[in-house]
Amino acid sequence: MTETTEATGRDSLGGATAPLLGPIRLGIGLLQGLGLFWLHRSADNDLKIWPATEPLLFGPLLLIVAFLPFVLLAGVGRLRPVTLAVWTAVAGVALALLGLHDIARQSADTLRQSPFLSAPVVLFSAAALFISHHLVAPADMERRRIASFPAYFDTTWKAGVQLAMSIGFTGAFWILLFLGAALFKVIGLDFLEDLLRKDWFWIPVTTLAFAIAVHLTDVRDGLIRGVRTVALMLLSWLLLVMTVLAAGFLGALPFTGLEGLWETGNGTSLVLAAAAALIILINTAYQDGRPDNLPPVVLRIAVRVAAVLLTPLVILAVLGLSLRIGQYGLTPDRIIAAACALVGAAYAVGYGWAALSPFWRKGDWMRPLERTNIWTALLTVAVILLLFSPALDPARLSVMDQVARLERGAVTPDKFDYAFLRFESGKAGQAALARLTRSSNTAVAAGAVAAQKIENRYDVRLVDEEARAPAIEMWPIGSEPLPAGFIASANRSGDLDHCQYANLCLATRRDLDADGAPELLIVGHDDIAVFVPDAEGWRLLGRFDQTCRQSTRSDPREALRTGRLRTVQPAWPDLILETGQQVARFQPDHRSACGPIPAQTVPLVASGRPAP
Repeated sequence: MTETTEATGRDSLGGATAPLLGPIRLGIGLLQGLGLFWLHRSADNDLKIWPATEPLLFGPLLLIVAFLPFVLLAGVGRLRPVTLAVWTAVAGVALALLGLHDIARQSADTLRQSPFLSAPVVLFSAAALFISHHLVAPADMERRRIASFPAYFDTTWKAGVQLAMSIGFTGAFWILLFLGAALFKVIGLDFLEDLLRKDWFWIPVTTLAFAIAVHLTDVRDGLIRGVRTVALMLLSWLLLVMTVLAAGFLGALPFTGLEGLWETGNGTSLVLAAAAALIILINTAYQDGRPDNLPPVVLRIAVRVAAVLLTPLVILAVLGLSLRIGQYGLTPDRIIAAACALVGAAYAVGYGWAALSPFWRKGDWMRPLERTNIWTALLTVAVILLLFSPALDPARLSVMDQVARLERGAVTPDKFDYAFLRFESGKAGQAALARLTRSSNTAVAAGAVAAQKIENRYDVRLVDEEARAPAIEMWPIGSEPLPAGFIASANRSGDLDHCQYANLCLATRRDLDADGAPELLIVGHDDIAVFVPDAEGWRLLGRFDQTCRQSTRSDPREALRTGRLRTVQPAWPDLILETGQQVARFQPDHRSACGPIPAQTVPLVASGRPAP
């Protein structure tokens, strides 16, 4: 927001309002603290009084009391009274509906303890409220439906700096209180330490301290602008670092492949996080787009390159997400990730157009970025509201997809996650589970009935894991099957957990110590476990660790299949301590353990004995 816009916003409220801003903000902070204390007190396990006894009321109230005061703190003195009243009412209704839906969709099993609300709805409600407020405020200050981009930039980044400084002030305030309590305790006075533990004290005092910080940072407008300028300058130069890293990552993919990225299990979130970092840093360099804020040439080049890199990053995220959904179906987390990818795609298209458009059209530097930021902000708010409403409820959509996969045979009844329906998808999942108990498929019906009988979600997971046998294949193909009872006894301590799900293990018989009794080797994706029979069945004797594994990952399973798994005589013998009948085994230092492979190695062959 420009200086003219700032002056217009303040003058519209009248000069008489300014002296009242401090008391008004302090009153808002105090009332918020008292409201939070009331809700916290009602949810106390020893009391459990109204409104905590009514989750459908408690959830919306918590969202309103926790977040709506921030609208008032940020809006009073800056928005016209009518605009502030209307916007506060709209925000309050939206928060109440989000909380109401989140509570209404949950099953009775998940509504036993406050705060009842799920973590995603709290996080995304705060994000939607922040974005919405900083769409409303500049428009009201300029008396336009869509404000100028400098106004959006100025208001949003100033609010971000205020928020960070207010949180820091509140944290420092509490550090000083704890320091004072420690000083008094040294001389035998515990009254301050006891006071800090009282709910009726620490909750209102925290919100009051935050309100004081908001007011102090607001009246020192020049200070906030100075801090913001320094922060933007420092962050803008980090764009060079992130651009080089992102370009290097994308450039290396053709040589390394995508397997390593997908093996992490969180590749999509990592790529989306990298894209989000680029978006933020691009804006720190572009700022409000005015000629007097034009960054140096090297940063302008970095902005263009980073804007283009967003597209392949978002494509990678979409590809990884689609692969996961194709393999395992929809889950609430994947639906939320898909929503984030949609927003990321909007940024990628707009920023890519802004970066490339000057090559065929004359215009100001990266000007389309401004429209992209405004309309993508509106898209983000709309997506959040749809996600946490009946329209696109992630739990409901996930239940529909998972049940459809079961019914069409994409997942077998013994592999189906009944725990998700029973405990993790609310009323929609429990309704689907009840329908599955009446399935014509006896295996499906039996699994659903068993899940309904278990009261604890962890018990369901344990039963499910015990029923799911580790994925182990004998090698060479055609070898004798695994010994009877091997899996049950060998996995008592979870020694075969790494063979679950997509990590197929190979099993082979080898006489490693040449004593005439072959051991059973379980070859996984990153280690080799050796099992031997004992009185209770089978036990883990030890593991071969790839101490010298280089940056290129070597898969022991592939070495076994291709005959490249060999034994070698240890270079250093054991020492026998005859006085105590003990063995001292040489352990190479990790810095010198990786030496050349000995010339004489013995291949492991299928007979069960080392080759002569």
